[in-house]
Amino acid sequence: MARFELKLPKMGESVAEATITNWLKEVGDKIETDDAVLEIATDKVDSEVPSEVSGILVEKLFGKDDLVQVGQTIAIIETEAVGAESPAPEVAPAIVEEVLKTVEVAKELVAAPISFGESEKFFSPLVKNIAKEEGISSAELENIVGSGKDGRVTKDDILAYIKNRGSQPANVVSTPAPVIEAPRVVSGVAPSQPVSPVSINGADEIVEMDRMRKLISGYMMTSIQTSAHVQSFIEVDVTNIVKWRDKVKTAFEKREGEKLTFTPIFMEAVAKALKDFPGMNISVDGDFIIKKKNINIGMAAALPNGNLIVPVIKNADQLNLVGMAKAVNDLGNRAKAGKLKPDDTQGGTYTVTNVGTFGSVFGTPIINQPQVGILALGAIRKVPAVIETPEGDFIGIRQKMFLSHSYDHRVVDGALGGSFVKRVAEYLEAFDVNRDY
Repeated sequence: MARFELKLPKMGESVAEATITNWLKEVGDKIETDDAVLEIATDKVDSEVPSEVSGILVEKLFGKDDLVQVGQTIAIIETEAVGAESPAPEVAPAIVEEVLKTVEVAKELVAAPISFGESEKFFSPLVKNIAKEEGISSAELENIVGSGKDGRVTKDDILAYIKNRGSQPANVVSTPAPVIEAPRVVSGVAPSQPVSPVSINGADEIVEMDRMRKLISGYMMTSIQTSAHVQSFIEVDVTNIVKWRDKVKTAFEKREGEKLTFTPIFMEAVAKALKDFPGMNISVDGDFIIKKKNINIGMAAALPNGNLIVPVIKNADQLNLVGMAKAVNDLGNRAKAGKLKPDDTQGGTYTVTNVGTFGSVFGTPIINQPQVGILALGAIRKVPAVIETPEGDFIGIRQKMFLSHSYDHRVVDGALGGSFVKRVAEYLEAFDVNRDY
């Protein structure tokens, strides 16, 4: 027999860790090659970890909700050694002993995982990562007095605490809070069952948020606390776009094998405007502005369970309309099917959300950090409008929509924020009805 170490696989260049959300196999279960052993989640995407070998699961080194780094051993699978019918070679015991030592080291590394899930305080991902790297427990982190809004612990607060950690810290509450150890999952013992929905009075029901809803909640609060949100609104006449799409959509689908929605047309205009106004294609890191070289547009997508995810169209300014339609449809379909990869949601530099899908005329979207702008597309409506002609003005029926632009007033002033959304509108209103795809 031989022991195989199942490690957390690399899931993309920008993904360094994942959270275990569910074990699909228990200790003692037989596993076939490519069987899913456990489910994991990055900050936005859920996926499964398959086994590379066949054998018996003999040990689980992490429990549900534990954070695991890429490359860490998460389970031990006992496999049939090659040539098992022949006597084992002399070196086999030494190899097994070495593997067992490795397992013991892994056990020590994960014996006391740091978890901030039980904390009632909000900590940013940056603060949590610094705490984990420095070995700061959740109890210590709870006791650091923050200088941010509503007492939030900032990067400077935790760095100052680390600097003074050897002596009596100046920014720590003198009376420590009681330490409550997070429950650990022992190998072979199933985790405790989740709390069932509770009815207060026979009518109302209390249901715990799922993991993704908790993440979304945290992201939204972080963004509101981080960015100074300002909005600009502009009404756009998209009559020419509606007529052109109605004329070509059947032929487009027949030739390209893709449905032509309004979304890629709007994305094309946004990509052009970002190229014209690179000041919107930036991010903020403390007191520094990072100018992004690539234009990667995130498109907010509603999932069947009601949650939200933002897959990213990479290098959107380099795509023609056909390429944009294929990218939009591919990401949208895989988002609904739960087939997005971790890298599909990383690297966005600007975000677009289509609130018109649900009939909203306009909205005030929250910025997707660390970006500085997000554009909401309102519903397209037939409205009476004044039409100017050389012969005079008259009233006609036009197809119009609102663009709602939220931007971060820390780094984007009204002139830039307003000019950008105006440029998007100009591209849409100047749409060439005689163009090819």
